[in-house]
Amino acid sequence: MTGSIPAAAVSHHDFPRSAASVALMSQFARDHGLTPEQTLDGSGLTAAHLADPHAHVSAAQELAVATNLATALTDEDHPGLELGRRYRTTTFGIFGFACLASPTLGDALSFFLRYFDLTFAFCVPRVEVSEAEVIVRLDDTALTPPARQFLLDRDAAAILTVIEDLFPGQFAPARVEIRRPRPASPTPFADVFHQLPIFDRPENIVAFDPRLLTQPLPRADPRTLAQCEEQCRQLVTARRHRHGIAAQIRDLLTHVDLDTAGPDEVARALHISTRTMRRRLGEAGTSYQILRDEVRETLAEQMLRTGALSVHDVAIRLGYAESASFIHAFKRWKGVTPKQFQNRRRTTPGSLIQD
Repeated sequence: MTGSIPAAAVSHHDFPRSAASVALMSQFARDHGLTPEQTLDGSGLTAAHLADPHAHVSAAQELAVATNLATALTDEDHPGLELGRRYRTTTFGIFGFACLASPTLGDALSFFLRYFDLTFAFCVPRVEVSEAEVIVRLDDTALTPPARQFLLDRDAAAILTVIEDLFPGQFAPARVEIRRPRPASPTPFADVFHQLPIFDRPENIVAFDPRLLTQPLPRADPRTLAQCEEQCRQLVTARRHRHGIAAQIRDLLTHVDLDTAGPDEVARALHISTRTMRRRLGEAGTSYQILRDEVRETLAEQMLRTGALSVHDVAIRLGYAESASFIHAFKRWKGVTPKQFQNRRRTTPGSLIQD
């Protein structure tokens, strides 16, 4: 039985992110003898980018840096784990402070997933809650070697490190399973996960006792949480503000059949090749899929607000083959089902729907 923890706000890693993570990776690389030129090669980034506290990078740029590190540090034992331990709650800025101020571990986990696109992760988590255990699955299938293992290790270690910040001395997984073959030196994994993982498994899994979800966090503060969440909402909105080619594509997508129009058709309408369109969107820190999801989310809200269409009708108009897929996507966007969204609009007209 699935619990009330929402799905991650985005189902992919291709979202723009703060340059803070690449700056941290660059310092890690320097500590391991790499030059800035080696670290940033092929990313299009410079030291000036990393020094700007307001700078953003695309997922492709951070991925290029991670690939450079993974390639250069092959002789070291699991550098991704070591890097992941450097990601503390404060690394995530206002997002991290919101997690710290959450009432319980379950609330912090829900917040983490609802604003997942404010993280630096590449392995998208999926959380399932039952009476027996909470299972966190980390999906690394969208990544390719050599970055895949490096980023899985980094993301897993970072998540465990942040949970330890939230919940000092009280969190230990019940079991850990990893897709990779058993390494020659598994001790660093035992140090991070407080137990030796089971290797050669079909999925990457961290499972823990569901009772931990309701445990109060020591720095819970409702006022701080409310202030931080408002700033997180503003950050997400700002990152979604589009201009240039991204704005052109969003405008096009609002006037086409989302069920049949694909990237090739949109590129032709812009009189450029699909490859050029993807490259320019990457430079803008976004992708065709991100923009398509944004348009779907906006149109879904508009259609549901009218109350004139059923959930099934909205799903069909947005190009979903079945209502279940639309409901799943909408809950990922808003934290509530389309029906709950409509009901809340009726009881609190004009309000923003937040979960």
